[in-house]
Amino acid sequence: MIETLLSQMQQGNRRALSRLLTQIENNPQTAEQILQSIYTQTGNAHIVGITGSPGSGKSTLVTELAKAFRQCNLKVAIIAVDPSSPFSGGALLGDRVRMNELAGDKGVFIRSLASRGSLGGLAKAAHQMAKLLDAAGYDLILIETVGAGQSEVDIVHTAHTTVVIEAPGMGDGVQSIKAGILEIADILVVNKADMPGSSKTINQLKGMLHLGPIGGTRHHGRIVKEVKLTQEESSTIWQIPVLPTSATEGEGIDQLADTVLAHRTHLEANDQWAEREKERSEQEMNQLIQERLMAYLQEKVPQSLLQEKITAVANREVDLFTAVDELLQKLEE
Repeated sequence: MIETLLSQMQQGNRRALSRLLTQIENNPQTAEQILQSIYTQTGNAHIVGITGSPGSGKSTLVTELAKAFRQCNLKVAIIAVDPSSPFSGGALLGDRVRMNELAGDKGVFIRSLASRGSLGGLAKAAHQMAKLLDAAGYDLILIETVGAGQSEVDIVHTAHTTVVIEAPGMGDGVQSIKAGILEIADILVVNKADMPGSSKTINQLKGMLHLGPIGGTRHHGRIVKEVKLTQEESSTIWQIPVLPTSATEGEGIDQLADTVLAHRTHLEANDQWAEREKERSEQEMNQLIQERLMAYLQEKVPQSLLQEKITAVANREVDLFTAVDELLQKLEE
């Protein structure tokens, strides 16, 4: 069945693609089979993460950005992650409703999914879905995260380009320089720039970028070291722009789309595209190793013994480190 769906997907069958995405979201074993089959066909799409605080206008901006890329005759896929209820586990999946005007364009594919309790603003399945959409031939994959706030940084492990959206009136000057979500940006956007206070927000963000040793040169949370750079070395550093947009009015969208494409060109020209691919692969491998080691531990160690150690730690009969070491020793028996 999976082989048939994959064959149909390669022929442009959107229904087959939807069914495969559903399998990835709901069935980890089938997801592994799918990704093993298509992995050599991935690595071509430009994955763009769109993140920022709730209310900053992410969904509207993503919609307008998709339109701009379609004007360039690029195929666009959108993964929109909505928060899950901590009580029912359900999600409204409202982003798909907001992007309804894209529904008639066969060059755009939209998929909503629930975060299902994942921290960091990104559902676990989103990483795997992006690979399938890559193999399906989409040029750009836009991933809109939940919008959980300053801890929402998981997108950097998936995206080649991370766009962080701010809006006027959503925090004071101190808010704009806090470490965390702003430090992951490749592109900073001040949306709703037609609102009062937008110029102040833009200036605050520009000032925040220049607090470092070299203005606007953060890369996924790492600040470029304070060294004297040659002119050639300086040309390899991406200067993070702060772009004003008004998604509801369609203003600034073309410039943002051009900047996103320019960032890919910059990464490829300076061998940073391959570097980010390697970093992401390392992150994914480490995560998978942890998951499989944990599953192996649960298989080898009786649940009764695990609960016994947990109780002993809670009662201060043994320290946490000794308890874990004793459990790990069971793997060697």
